[in-house]
Amino acid sequence: MSLMMETADRTETPARIARHAAVPPAVSVIIPAYNVAPYISEALDSVLAQTFKSLEIIVINDGSPDTPDLERALEPYREHLVYLKQENRGAAAARNTGLYVARGEFVAFLDADDWWLPDFLRSQVEFINHSQCDFAYADALIFGESPLSGKTYMQTAPSKGEVTFESLITARCNVITSGVVARRQVILDVGLFDEELLRAHDFDLWLRMIRHGARAGYQKKVLLNYRVRPDSLSGNAIEQVERELEAYDKIERHLELTPDEREMMAAEVKRLEADLRVERGKLHLTREEFDSAATEFRAARKYHRHWKLPAVMLMLRFAPRLLLRIYRTRR
Repeated sequence: MSLMMETADRTETPARIARHAAVPPAVSVIIPAYNVAPYISEALDSVLAQTFKSLEIIVINDGSPDTPDLERALEPYREHLVYLKQENRGAAAARNTGLYVARGEFVAFLDADDWWLPDFLRSQVEFINHSQCDFAYADALIFGESPLSGKTYMQTAPSKGEVTFESLITARCNVITSGVVARRQVILDVGLFDEELLRAHDFDLWLRMIRHGARAGYQKKVLLNYRVRPDSLSGNAIEQVERELEAYDKIERHLELTPDEREMMAAEVKRLEADLRVERGKLHLTREEFDSAATEFRAARKYHRHWKLPAVMLMLRFAPRLLLRIYRTRR
């Protein structure tokens, strides 16, 4: 573990004075870093531009292959952040490392390829204090290499009504991690992120927090920019569904659920299984593997009777290349 701010230069900068001051910052910003050297400057600039100034920045290098490039990118910011290095253990472990050293009453999670608008922290902290909740998230503008670029997160994954265990399970409320500000102690009380979950560890944490009595809320205004990259989890629809299924499996095995909750979980798993088959079918379609695509779409019908599936299967049988052309046009 190393602190980038502990350099040979002993000049007492404002960041160093703040780090060692008796009064801790209000917010600890936790940024995991893995293969993000080209993007992290944007994220850090957005944190330093916050109108809310009582903060510390913690960057965790999770054994990144691009460490030399990453550290060159971080060099101009060395007086403003705590820089930690660890062996590659995944995003959950990196965020936990940040939580272990965080000193703020609140923590905010920012992916290194996303960035906040200047009023993000001020608005979120005020919202949490005013609504007396324990964590809150906000809407985001999607950008990057995605057909959803230009839309907001809540246009594609809405949040409606109160944030409850049920509304999270049924996807009536959808949390974006880079939009979350939370009371640090509440996360510590439920046992941090589950490092055994390679995916969906954030979703698992929100559910455990709610189950243990935490109160959550959200703002429907755009306060951040959410990047979608082809090599990121959010850029891979199949992996996105798989990580949700992984989280549901853990929840069913480890949380005490009522019969109604188990029934609700079973329905969601069935829907996700259908989504997974559909996404696999789309992948086979783009590769012109039409027989394999038909197999996946046929399997999807066993889980979910969507009206489009019979039409898709009919076109796969008689006009597969026309279907492919239509799909590519609408992507």
